[in-house]
Amino acid sequence: MDPAPATPRWNLERPYLTGRFHQETKVSSAAQAPGCKSFSLDSLSRDAGAGAGSVLGSYAVSMQELLVIDDLLSALAGVEGRYISIKRVREKDGYVVFQIDSSMDLALQELTRRIFPFCEDFVLVSQFVESRSHSKNGLVNHALAAALRAFLLDYQAMVAQLEHQFRLGRLSVQGLWFFCQRMMSSLNALAVLVEKAISNNTSGSATLNLLQSQAKAMAGDSAVRSLLEKRAECASAAYLRMLERWVYEGVIEFFIAENKSLQKVLIDRKGKDGIPTFLNNVAATILTTGKYLNVMRECGHNVQVSLSENSKVTSFGSNHQYLECIKSAYDFASGELLTLMKDKYDLIGKLRSLKRYLLLDQGDFLVHFMDIAREELTKKPEDISVEKLQSLVDIALRSTAAASDPSHEELTCCVERSSLLKKLTTLKDLDCAYSSDKLASADVDQPMTLTGLETFCLVYKIQWPLSLVISRKALTKYQLIFRLLFHCKHVSRQLCTAWQIQQGFRSVKILGTPILRSSILCRSMLKFVNSLLHYLTFE
Repeated sequence: MDPAPATPRWNLERPYLTGRFHQETKVSSAAQAPGCKSFSLDSLSRDAGAGAGSVLGSYAVSMQELLVIDDLLSALAGVEGRYISIKRVREKDGYVVFQIDSSMDLALQELTRRIFPFCEDFVLVSQFVESRSHSKNGLVNHALAAALRAFLLDYQAMVAQLEHQFRLGRLSVQGLWFFCQRMMSSLNALAVLVEKAISNNTSGSATLNLLQSQAKAMAGDSAVRSLLEKRAECASAAYLRMLERWVYEGVIEFFIAENKSLQKVLIDRKGKDGIPTFLNNVAATILTTGKYLNVMRECGHNVQVSLSENSKVTSFGSNHQYLECIKSAYDFASGELLTLMKDKYDLIGKLRSLKRYLLLDQGDFLVHFMDIAREELTKKPEDISVEKLQSLVDIALRSTAAASDPSHEELTCCVERSSLLKKLTTLKDLDCAYSSDKLASADVDQPMTLTGLETFCLVYKIQWPLSLVISRKALTKYQLIFRLLFHCKHVSRQLCTAWQIQQGFRSVKILGTPILRSSILCRSMLKFVNSLLHYLTFE
């Protein structure tokens, strides 16, 4: 993704352009020109007071009201007047405090101070709009700034109407306070929103989450809540356009952040922090949908999604249309990918091969292999030649019915270095009756000599893109099942051999002897193991 364009230096060096509505220079002593006098807000306020000629309290109350209304109209536009000055809060960027001449009539002072929070909220929101319009702040903040700018246009129209009434001589301070009531709660709610956005430096999904939380917090005021919900819809438009490209085209522009220090075990937990709350339940579906489209593109399969007006992800309103659009996009992408897997890459054939070889659906090759590899399998794992075992597997496959299966060439073998029980403990998502610590300790406390019969395993090679369906984790589970079946098969063969030997004593009178009892026990165990194998492989 291309980096964001740089903000022009002109905008960064001139605070007036960022909505502060007053000039302030920050020139270092090295860069300041000779003879140039630096000035600050406080000096401007003093100059303005000196230019007034006299204090406000020297005028009659009626004249004071006219003068303060004129200054209040300027303050509503974010500009200080002759008797109302602006003082910036140095610790907080964008925050200002309006101050009034203390000589003013006390009743007028009280009414004027009631309007000051309205003016301060406007300055704060205006500064946020200008500063968040820079390219580095992201599309969501740009959209929010544009939505706030539209609201400020209505606000400025109201100020212009009040000024018109003042010029006609129809406006008093009490009337000004009355007309400001209509927008005061709305502007205050936006100022609270802006204050939290500035303090947390939000962007992207964090901004959307903040908008939603603020809208929910204003549930008691339907007008303000509707205002915040509309701002949230406007801010989410750019985000949803990116989401639409992902679920319909597989083009990624969001959900990505570089963090080189992030550990792999924390990826799932950390990644969820950047998801908007209204997409929490469908985040996995969104991610999977785009992945499916990318897989088909990598396979050279061009997918054309037919878009209609109803299928566009435009907003996340209460009708939850965006959820239906995401679900339909997921159904389409998954259906197309499944068709591609089955038709072009023979997914069903691969699954049948897994069942045939690893689940012993057709186990005649395994019987032949155990006969010819008996000597090699009785060795310790470190003494076994994997190459020799592989050649014996190939011989067994070619000499049985498996030779007609073209997928048998994908079958290889390996020798594990741990027992089946210890291997099971490494699967974190396996539901066991005992904890993995107990299983591991049991395996350590009871050491045993392993042979190839306990560690032999088949490996089935799955190529991409089938590996997306038959994952490495799924193959590991197949291999664990195979090791269990292989061991059961070996036990069954050993019991069968023992039973055949015991049949040689049938001519001998052994009624009530230990040999008879062992023969009965052997027959019972053989019956049980064969029943277990039949259940695992067929039923």
